[in-house]
Amino acid sequence: MEENKELTVLEGTVDSVVFRNEENGYTVLRLTVGEGEPVTVVGCMPGAAPGEGLSVQGSWGRHASYGEQFKAEIVERRVPVGEKAILEYLSSGAVKGVGSSTARRLVEEFGADTFTVLEEHPEYLTRIKGITRKRALQIGDAFRLQMGMRLLLAFLGEHGLPLQLGMPLYRRYGNQALDVLQDNPYLLVDEELGVSFSTADQLALDLGTAGEDPQRVEAGLLFELRHNLMNGHTFLPARKLAWATGQLLGLEDGLPLTEALDALTERGEIVRETVAGEDACYLAQMQEAEAYVAFRLTEFCQRELLPPEGLTGIIDRIEAAQGIQYAPQQREAVGMAAWRQVMLLTGGPGTGKTTCLRGVLALFEAMGLETALAAPTGRAAKRLGELCSTEASTIHRLLETGFDPHTGQLVFTHDEYDPLKADAVIVDEVSMVDVPLMAALMAALRGDCRLVLVGDPDQLPSVGPGNLFSDLIRSGAVPTVRLTEIFRQAAQSAIVRNAHMVNSGELPDLRRNDNDFFCLRRRDPQSAVETIVDLCRRRLPERMGIPADQIQVLSPTRRRGTGTAVLNQALQAALNPPAEQKGERRFGDWIFRAGDRVMQVKNNYDILWREEGGTASGMGMFNGDIGVIRTVDKEVVLVDFDGKLVEYTPDMLGELEPAFAVTVHKAQGSEYRAVILAALDGAPMLMTRGVLYTAITRAKSLFIVVGDDGAVARMVSNNRQARRYSGLRARLAGELEGHGETALP
Repeated sequence: MEENKELTVLEGTVDSVVFRNEENGYTVLRLTVGEGEPVTVVGCMPGAAPGEGLSVQGSWGRHASYGEQFKAEIVERRVPVGEKAILEYLSSGAVKGVGSSTARRLVEEFGADTFTVLEEHPEYLTRIKGITRKRALQIGDAFRLQMGMRLLLAFLGEHGLPLQLGMPLYRRYGNQALDVLQDNPYLLVDEELGVSFSTADQLALDLGTAGEDPQRVEAGLLFELRHNLMNGHTFLPARKLAWATGQLLGLEDGLPLTEALDALTERGEIVRETVAGEDACYLAQMQEAEAYVAFRLTEFCQRELLPPEGLTGIIDRIEAAQGIQYAPQQREAVGMAAWRQVMLLTGGPGTGKTTCLRGVLALFEAMGLETALAAPTGRAAKRLGELCSTEASTIHRLLETGFDPHTGQLVFTHDEYDPLKADAVIVDEVSMVDVPLMAALMAALRGDCRLVLVGDPDQLPSVGPGNLFSDLIRSGAVPTVRLTEIFRQAAQSAIVRNAHMVNSGELPDLRRNDNDFFCLRRRDPQSAVETIVDLCRRRLPERMGIPADQIQVLSPTRRRGTGTAVLNQALQAALNPPAEQKGERRFGDWIFRAGDRVMQVKNNYDILWREEGGTASGMGMFNGDIGVIRTVDKEVVLVDFDGKLVEYTPDMLGELEPAFAVTVHKAQGSEYRAVILAALDGAPMLMTRGVLYTAITRAKSLFIVVGDDGAVARMVSNNRQARRYSGLRARLAGELEGHGETALP
């Protein structure tokens, strides 16, 4: 919360609860303030019940459908005082096991001391006819849970922490949540909880943790390793880990860092190995995943399978059936799939990867193999299925998800104990696959399953940890066919030609406007944005017959004058303006409106979806899935993801982002009829050759770059690739040197 933001204070009594999400505590209630009519208050208020006194701090706003309401950011709850308020509170069902009849009898028996009895002497409840000792103790436990939640929320509010943390903390730690949090505030630094390290660290310091406390230093080391997973690193060299953690914690003395790292290593939370001469520090789970991928792939690489009799004739018949004649490299690729258990197929646009894929699929069918097709994202899977004229799924859906009762975590259903039934698995867009996902896939493959991995190593690497596809190729250990010939038909496309030029470090002729590749020069952000809006709203639909929903705007960056934030605001205003019949809901800086194009931006394995017009349903939406908001109704935003309907409650809207414009990174694995790239400004790490190459190759029929040709030239010349620390290539090549014992400097 912003510190200098002025908040309005309301004090009153809860009149009624309109809506409550039991999972996260999000509540809509009516609050009586003074003598006036009750006002609508929304926010995280788990367990709030009629009769309870509340003091809320927040701000007024207006909901498109429900009018004026007060958004509570800080909530102070007062225990109801007096028999009337106590009766009203208990009658509301706030305490499990107590209804209106039981509440009345409790208050009649114990009066103003009812709460004291419930908390300290629940066995006294047996004085009331019909309440057994077992039920009395259960009611006491339920009441103490409510009181414990109050104390937890009060603690969170006192330290300026979001009240929304209350429910997930309670689900995780139960009645001990407050004690656990006070004992180790760094437990807040968790993907589900979403608290920054600096916030948790400040809380720890406020609670009396010393600057060199081992708990603090260990938490800092683990945070740096987890944080750098999203920078693509599977490990960090000890020297870099020490420096980064020292900067994070403000420590100059290296001894506490050395001791903390040794302690974490001894407990097995960090694993140290020597990789390419570096003292590599891994999170234990990441080291296990990387080592497992290397182990299983090595097994697969060492195994040669017996090809079917008459392989040459089978390939000839596939050529005839598909009306093509394979180039030598393509024939090699299809043939290799017959006798190698694992292979890599790679090449740039126009080199015939799709033709090879269809050939391999036909070969496996001829061999009587059950084949599964998969890709990292929903759009990539859909595209793969269309290209191969068969069903394809995301890797996540292929592996399926289930609930582990021992850990309370969602896990993949298919693993080494319940492998996939498929005899062969083909995975496209492998450059997007990170090491943990690859480990999960390898665990789900039978020992005799064939694996074909397809991708373009020049595309941007995965968002998650590792440099998987590149490492596989560079290791030289995995059988590989690299397609290099650009076929004549593809070469006629300026998109294909210019993509290869960019990839080779050559600047395309931007003054030449071909029928599928254009450059519109704009020198300032405002004119660039206006041009992009005009292209989407008028020029492409009217002049080229390309509707707006088949155009994807891309930008290298989120911020700055032509970043996705600015572009989405402008495009929403032009393509989906407000209207009386369109519901809408504000979340942060964005107004979600019926008709908006949106993207799911995190993997959510337990979100429910149902198929439109059918009875099918399932679980899971994944990072990169794009849909359209159908309706904004009551407290639900309904999104259509290519026929899969998902309901988002207000607390879930943080998983959605507007997608009229998306970053190039987010567009990986997708293909669009028309792509418009804003190329004007951005950080050097984003304005790179790889980003430009990836953007161009997302376009199927039309690519337009809007911006400064000088910026495009700088992107072509900037072949900067952020180094990723990964040990996979070394493991596959047999170069790992074993465990490192290097001390921190």
